[in-house]
Amino acid sequence: MHCLHPFIGRCARLRHRLLLPRSGSEAMRIAVIGAGVVGLTTAYALIRQGHQVELIEKRDQVALETSFANGGQLSYRYVSPLADAGVPLQALGWMLRGADAPLRFRPRMSMQQWRWCLRFLLACRRSTNQRNAAHLLRLALHSQQVLRSWREHDGLSDFAWRANGKLVIYRDGANFDKAAAGLGTSSDQLVLDAQRCTEIEPALLPLAGELRGGIYSPGDEVADCHLFCRRLLERLEQSPGFRLHSGQAVNALHSERGRTRSLNVGKEELKLDHLVVAAGAASVALLRPLGIELPIYPLKGYSLTLPLNSRLGIPETNVTDYDNKVVYARLGEQLRVAAMVDIGGWDANLDHGRIAMLQRLASETFPAAGDYRSATQWAGLRPATPEGTPLLGATGIDNLWLNVGHGSLGFTLACGSAELLCDLISNKRPGVALDGLALTS
Repeated sequence: MHCLHPFIGRCARLRHRLLLPRSGSEAMRIAVIGAGVVGLTTAYALIRQGHQVELIEKRDQVALETSFANGGQLSYRYVSPLADAGVPLQALGWMLRGADAPLRFRPRMSMQQWRWCLRFLLACRRSTNQRNAAHLLRLALHSQQVLRSWREHDGLSDFAWRANGKLVIYRDGANFDKAAAGLGTSSDQLVLDAQRCTEIEPALLPLAGELRGGIYSPGDEVADCHLFCRRLLERLEQSPGFRLHSGQAVNALHSERGRTRSLNVGKEELKLDHLVVAAGAASVALLRPLGIELPIYPLKGYSLTLPLNSRLGIPETNVTDYDNKVVYARLGEQLRVAAMVDIGGWDANLDHGRIAMLQRLASETFPAAGDYRSATQWAGLRPATPEGTPLLGATGIDNLWLNVGHGSLGFTLACGSAELLCDLISNKRPGVALDGLALTS
């Protein structure tokens, strides 16, 4: 009998890698709307637990919107929401700066925008920020564990993942002092002076005279979100329980007696046991006909992707320039630079003034990386709640579930959010508490 043990172990590992249904599990047919990183991780978690998944994506390919060229940083420990004490006054100052402001607000004749902004202002209190940051940290650390499990047990790889840490640098002394004081004594983040910042990240040496200090999170990671999504899709397509409907939008949702029974995709009607909405900002319009009003508004961000000719002067650590609100991450042989928040509409068109500002900031910070004017330019819409916490779980309709509103932390929180939602659908106890992460009226 002992000679069978290695064979049984290999079979178990192969089952995970091919995502075959697990014996003894009650398979349900579950539709997931949205094939960005949140929808794909949700589908992957459901398939792993033995369910059948219909994944629906309106674009011709997966991960072409918010997940396509985001910052790439897996910031598990740096998860403070945008809404915080002092931000409204800062935002007023930024608005006067024009195109180079980290945050830009463009008022619209939209009740949805003004309702969102009012809730955002109400969340701009230190106590509220700390409470929501605790919810995000709990989810983020769980997400890190889930991704580690998928990498180590499922062999999920080849998406430029590295455990390289994150360094937030501060040029303004008051901002640095505030950040350092807010860490407390139990944090696994380190407060560094300017010299230690340059020792950890030598690419910062030319900026040494401008730095006041930094906060270092050695446990944080980096990866290419779009590549990760492609790898997930490859695994999912190996499973007989998975089907992708790409290039097709949901035409109608059919409910009966408080349950969603089916939906129309193209000319096909899909019967289902459960429905998960993970369509980012598009989830708002999708669910409004059902009487569900999501407190989500798109925050537009921008990025540059620069091919590297040399590693000289390139940060190996994830770097966030706090005062300029710019993040830098090396993804394989590319440097990803991402920044800015535009509150003011639903289009993802490039604003060339914002791109020019990002090119200038990046070239001043890491000039050796190359000619940023030749970098690939991108803009995307981050689906954000006013409080900065995502919406996970029930909707009030018995079998309709949410996995939306992750804002700029979609990649960071996706794996943990997917696992928790899968536990809820499967009637299992979630791995961590879901306090502060549910839809409220």
